[in-house]
Amino acid sequence: MNLVSLALWIVLLPLAGSLIAGLLGKQIGRRATHWVTVSFVGIAWILSCIVFKDIVLQNQPAVNAVIYHWVSSGIFQFDVAFLIDRLSAVMVLVVTFISFMVHIYTIGYMADDPGYQRFFSYVSLFTFSMLILVLANNFLLLFFGWEGVGLVSYLLIGFWFKRESAVLGSLKAFLVNRIGDVAFVLGIAAVLTYFNHLDYSFVFSHTTEILGKNIAIFPGVNISVMTTICMLLFFGAMAKSAQVPLHVWLPESMEGPTPISALIHAATMVTAGIYMVARMSPLFEYSEVTLSFILVIGGTTALFLGLVALVNNDIKRVIAYSTISQLGYMAVALGASAYDASIFHLITHAFFKALLFLAAGSVIIALHHEQDMRKMGGLATFMPVTYLTFIIGALALSAIPPFAGFYSKDAIIHAVELSKIPGAGYAYFCVVVGAFITPLYIFRALFLTFHGETRMDTDMQKHVKESPWVVLIPLLALAVPSLVIGGMLIGPMLFATPTLLGNSIFVLPEHNVLYPLMQEFHGAKLMALNAGHTLTFWLAMSGLVVAWLFTIAMPALGETLKTRFPLIYTILVDKYGFDAFNERFIVRGTQKLGDYFYYVTDLKMIDGIFVNGSGRMIRWFANTARRVQTGYLYHYALAMIIGILLFAVLLFF
Repeated sequence: MNLVSLALWIVLLPLAGSLIAGLLGKQIGRRATHWVTVSFVGIAWILSCIVFKDIVLQNQPAVNAVIYHWVSSGIFQFDVAFLIDRLSAVMVLVVTFISFMVHIYTIGYMADDPGYQRFFSYVSLFTFSMLILVLANNFLLLFFGWEGVGLVSYLLIGFWFKRESAVLGSLKAFLVNRIGDVAFVLGIAAVLTYFNHLDYSFVFSHTTEILGKNIAIFPGVNISVMTTICMLLFFGAMAKSAQVPLHVWLPESMEGPTPISALIHAATMVTAGIYMVARMSPLFEYSEVTLSFILVIGGTTALFLGLVALVNNDIKRVIAYSTISQLGYMAVALGASAYDASIFHLITHAFFKALLFLAAGSVIIALHHEQDMRKMGGLATFMPVTYLTFIIGALALSAIPPFAGFYSKDAIIHAVELSKIPGAGYAYFCVVVGAFITPLYIFRALFLTFHGETRMDTDMQKHVKESPWVVLIPLLALAVPSLVIGGMLIGPMLFATPTLLGNSIFVLPEHNVLYPLMQEFHGAKLMALNAGHTLTFWLAMSGLVVAWLFTIAMPALGETLKTRFPLIYTILVDKYGFDAFNERFIVRGTQKLGDYFYYVTDLKMIDGIFVNGSGRMIRWFANTARRVQTGYLYHYALAMIIGILLFAVLLFF
């Protein structure tokens, strides 16, 4: 089977599973539904391994293949076509593996849910959409997958549609992503306008032809066409990958079932924007303004959204804010032109973040869907396997060597330190401080959940037990790469010649911040052993110790700080006022604008003047004309004489 056929099967198998579960789920039953969907995604993962082996390990050339011609219009032709190269092979492997684990986990987590078959249908459809996005070789098919993950995320976040919070969360995610999608569509339209093509290969090969061109944004204000395209595309990525200020939807996505929280946050929807920017590196490299903007936005996201996690008591929302923060790290790497490092962190993050979410879900199952950490404590003795896997995920997230996150996050921090792009200094400060904040919030969550005196009621304690093996197997499967994948991949991903991603990534020589790091790299083991000589390592260890002090040793210290610094605490609890601002100015402002258009434009102008006004005018004219028809002959004779006189005046004068 050739690579194109393999890629087609990888895409179509999750779609087939989704259709079977969605259309025939009630007929075939719950057991057959999960067997079909899990098996199909598992086969897709096995085929992804073959594609990875052929493209990456055996170094076969990239394949750019048209599946079928979709639309032809004049000089434009739009195809359903796949680009199977090193970047897409790596992404497909990660997406299918995480999805496979989530599908297995769902069997246990959703066992008692009446929407069992529907959930499996949605999750498989979500996987299909992400695979389309990753494998697309043109902007139009990319947009199809882009909108697909947005639509299905709306369905999954609002899966429990009888809960008002779930409905509002799904609507919020949908609307915020539509804001980014407007910019994304405009970016694609600009690409089509200036390149007359949407295929990646054509656009990338003709990039230099538009470098000198400008576009008038406002009269007298000209901006580079390349910067305009890149900024519009990145605005789309800001919504999809939850960058400030378009991050507000992501914590609300916690209203969906935990398996989909893991899938959305680990390897699919939120990483779509990061993947897109890396894929478009031949465009972004020629817009230093955009790279500088990405650095500032990414740094702000990495630091300030991590701080919000410190004051949150919902175990899933802590991990959600952690996801936003880690996406900020990935964005910072993109802005520093360290695209390989960004994808490297995307990969490691996929494993340990999925692990953390699924471990949190295991806790939630045991506590009958309780998510408030203040009502937990002491769970390590009740749930030892879940506890162990959560520790591995927390250590990986905190960048403690030799866990996976250490290698990818450390590479990003050093890369941005070497960057000369404006904004790199600010971004470096943010990611370094973030190295302290990350272990502080995740180990606070770990200690509150698993350590100390239990805060569960007596009845709850009697029923708490370890999750079933169908839940634990994905946790153990994800724990292994969370431990070893960083050390295994750092050399091939960042410092090999060529790198694991090869020609899929384009970097200008003056932006290549990873090259100096290559000279200092002497292996993953030595990097881990020398971690004690780095500032970030001691910041991470300090964060861990401070988390222990605040939750275990001196829990009253946290209350003291709240009292001492009430303004800071209020700002963090209010999430910097983003939600309040959106509610007051955007939601209410839109409502008031809608009311104005309804009462003034619709009722008064359209109905009052044009519709009702035209009726009144006709009625007035008819009443006036009716008075002329008196029935008296001398009235008509007088009208004729007056008419003749007027005609004579007009004729002679």
